[in-house]
Amino acid sequence: MAPSRRSLRGLDWFAFFVADVQTGFGPFVSVYLTAEKWTQVDIGLVLSVAGVVSLVGQIPAGRLLDAARSERLVAAVAVGLISSSAIAYAGWPIFPIVLAAACLHAAASCLLGPAIAAISLGLVGPREVGERFGRNARFQSIGAGLSAAVMGAVGYFLEPRAVFLVTAALLIPTWTALRFIEPREIDPEQAHGASPREPQDHPPVRFRSLVTKPLIVFGCAILLFHLANAAMLPLMGSVLTKRSSEWATVLIAACLVGPQLVVALCSPWAGRQAQRLGRRPILLAGLAALPIRGVLFATVSDPYLLVAVQLLDGITATVFSVMVPLTIADLTRGTGRFNLTLGLVGTMMGVGASLSPTLAGYITDTFGSSTAFFTLAAIALVGLTVVALLMPETRPREQEPLNQDVRG
Repeated sequence: MAPSRRSLRGLDWFAFFVADVQTGFGPFVSVYLTAEKWTQVDIGLVLSVAGVVSLVGQIPAGRLLDAARSERLVAAVAVGLISSSAIAYAGWPIFPIVLAAACLHAAASCLLGPAIAAISLGLVGPREVGERFGRNARFQSIGAGLSAAVMGAVGYFLEPRAVFLVTAALLIPTWTALRFIEPREIDPEQAHGASPREPQDHPPVRFRSLVTKPLIVFGCAILLFHLANAAMLPLMGSVLTKRSSEWATVLIAACLVGPQLVVALCSPWAGRQAQRLGRRPILLAGLAALPIRGVLFATVSDPYLLVAVQLLDGITATVFSVMVPLTIADLTRGTGRFNLTLGLVGTMMGVGASLSPTLAGYITDTFGSSTAFFTLAAIALVGLTVVALLMPETRPREQEPLNQDVRG
């Protein structure tokens, strides 16, 4: 059964408001806790513990979603938990409460992203899910950009605590958008990567059988990508501050907003092209933009040109917001383990992203920022080579004739 327009629009707005809710955390946590006279050691400890929870929670969250019969319910509970953690931040800024709230937010976030992907797959099916993932990325990008501006203004004109109260209040429109998605239109088997609308006469495949060569290659490439990518913007921010301290804040804001615009404009197009051309060409394009960006960061000295170079991050973000869940949907088709595998790859992302700042910081302190950028570019080039030489095309064969008719 084709999903209704109501359900598709509900998913659009749910992705938008989820991005709004998540934006209330991140940098705003450090600002708020600093205003509450917290030490940097305590702030760092809270953020580090939350990072560990986010890392180890990916695979259990995937297993839970694969076992769930209602992805909408899981998503609703996750949003409620995140809003509760925002209230805890605002109401009781003491160490044990904030630590518990940070862990609760991290655990709920492990569920929320995969739940959106599962709802999308359950609604539209594997044949149309590429463009659907692109629409999700578009609305999430728009939501993140707008909410960052709004929450920044709220924190400036009112007080940092108000950011978390706004985040908690966003629970209402987020739940409202979720209610527009008709539960009967979400195929639970399809949402798990199994056959649609057919009761499974056998349990989902064992986890061990999921670990195939294409998945290993893809996971390693994703790990290398995040190892190279996670530190680039923070490192470039430090370079901008040294070269143009007066305009550093404005330039860094432009570096954040510019790629979001690229993602909002290009994500659905990338999803359509992945259906028409296959996964490999789009994946290679996204990977290729990263080493180019690293080399340009190492060689360009003008602060305003560095902002322009940062637009390449929009290309990589566009590709990976679509290609990660889409490729995993291909690799897990018929297994009933889509969400578990998504959690596995999410863990590999987290490992790469966690190691990246430490690696880049050490190289910068020892050899300088240019060497650090060249090193990150080399790591990205290794990831590109791994995909180019070892990663097969994952688009199902039965989709190929249809893709000739899909509009580019």
